[in-house]
Amino acid sequence: MSTTAGARPDAGTAPPLSTRGAAVSFGARTLWSGLDLDLVPGEFLAVLGPNGAGKSTFLRAVLGEQPLSAGTMSVAGRSPGRGNRAIGYVPQQKTLNAATPLRARDLVALGIDGDRYWLRPRSRADRARVDEALSAVGATAYADAPIGLLSGGEQQRVRIAQALVGDPSLLLCDEPLLSLDLRHQRAVSSMIDRRRREHDTAVVFVTHEINPVLDMVDRVLYVAGGRHRLGTPAEVLTSESLTDLYRTPVDVFTVRGRIVVVGTPDHPVEAGRGHDHSHHPDVTVEHR
Repeated sequence: MSTTAGARPDAGTAPPLSTRGAAVSFGARTLWSGLDLDLVPGEFLAVLGPNGAGKSTFLRAVLGEQPLSAGTMSVAGRSPGRGNRAIGYVPQQKTLNAATPLRARDLVALGIDGDRYWLRPRSRADRARVDEALSAVGATAYADAPIGLLSGGEQQRVRIAQALVGDPSLLLCDEPLLSLDLRHQRAVSSMIDRRRREHDTAVVFVTHEINPVLDMVDRVLYVAGGRHRLGTPAEVLTSESLTDLYRTPVDVFTVRGRIVVVGTPDHPVEAGRGHDHSHHPDVTVEHR
C-alpha cells in the first residue's frame, strides 16, 4: 500500500478529504451520520453498501451538490463546492449517442476548464496535458475518434483521463466498473491504482463489488440502514461487523480468494435517485 491506512496527514497539510460528524438526511430518513474521516494522500477508500444506503450521496456531498444535514466536510482544506480543482470525478457510466459531436480528446479537454472549453482555443500546454492524460490511460489510439463510437471500456478510459487531466489530489469514482466485462474491470482498476501510487492521489471508489479491487483497498466505508462502519477490509467485512450494522444475521465467507456476503436485507432505492439498480448484488460483493 502507498499509505498507512487511517494515518493522519502531516501537521499543516490539509487532507484530501476530511469530515467531522458528517450526516445526510432526507426528511425523517438518515442515510448516514456521525462520520469522522481523514483521507490521506494516496489512500484507496472503497465505499460499499446496499442500494439506497447513500453511497452516491456521499460523493455528491464531496462535490458540493448535496448539503450536509449535520457536521462538517472539507476537500483539500476547502468547503465542498463546484469548481474545486482538487477533485477529479468519474461518474457512473452512461451510454453516449453515436452522433455525439465530441472526439475523445475533446471530452478529456473539458476536464481542464469545463464549460469554458468552447470559448477559447486550446493552448499548446493544454494540448500536451490532454495527450499525456490519454496516454496514461492507454487511449492514444482513439484520441480523435468520436466518443459515441467507442466501446464501453474505451469510453471509461477516456472518462478517467478527463478526471485526471487536471492533476487532482482526490479522485472520486462512482461505480466505475459497472457494465464492464472482467477484462475491462481489471484494466480500469489498475489504471486508478497506478495513478494513486505514482501521484499520491487519494481515491474514493464507490462500488457494489469489492472483489476486483480488494487488493488495492486501504480502508472500507460501509453504509447501511442509516449507520456506517469505517476500517480496513479485515475489520469491516466480517460476519460480526455486518451483523451489527444491519441488525440481522449476516454471514461473510472467503471462497477461492473472493469475499461473499450472504443474508443482507433489501433496501429501497436511494432518495433523490431515479434508477432502480435492484438487479445488481444487494451488497458489496456477492449476494447468494
